[in-house]
Amino acid sequence: MSRVGKYPISVPSGVQVSMDGRIVSAKGPKGTLSYTVTGEVDIKIESNTIVVAPRNKERQTRMLWGTNRSRLQNLVTGVSVGFKKDLELVGVGYRASVAGSMLNIQLGFSHDVQYPIPQGVEVKCEKPTSISISGADLQQIGQIAAEIRAYRKPEPYKGKGVKYVGEYILRKEGKKK
Repeated sequence: MSRVGKYPISVPSGVQVSMDGRIVSAKGPKGTLSYTVTGEVDIKIESNTIVVAPRNKERQTRMLWGTNRSRLQNLVTGVSVGFKKDLELVGVGYRASVAGSMLNIQLGFSHDVQYPIPQGVEVKCEKPTSISISGADLQQIGQIAAEIRAYRKPEPYKGKGVKYVGEYILRKEGKKK
């Protein structure tokens, strides 16, 4: 029995969910998203709920039951409310700015890092040392945040780099004299 998969997904007002074969589509105020459900689970779309049920009792099926339910929940949440990830730049001279559809990041390299902002994603820099990424697709938002963080990961000695807001960096002691 999946702890996650057994709960039904409630569909908020303003969100339309439809199913065409194995493809589940959701349309809401933040946009339209779709997800292809695996063949090991059955999907029932009722008036305001989506119920995910396994087809058999095999281990692989039970694992995919919770995964599919979570992906569908993220689909519904993304088109209704959206998702947001915040990054923080720590270091002298580290700053970011948005110019059109490009994110310009200065991270102490000999050149500025130019990151193209994809369609359906909104990037804001309220302060020069903070980046806010928001959109409907949780996977895409997380991937963009991870790619930006990978340019300069936070290092443990001085704590410099790009980190998630609220992330704790385990600090190490420097050399002994």
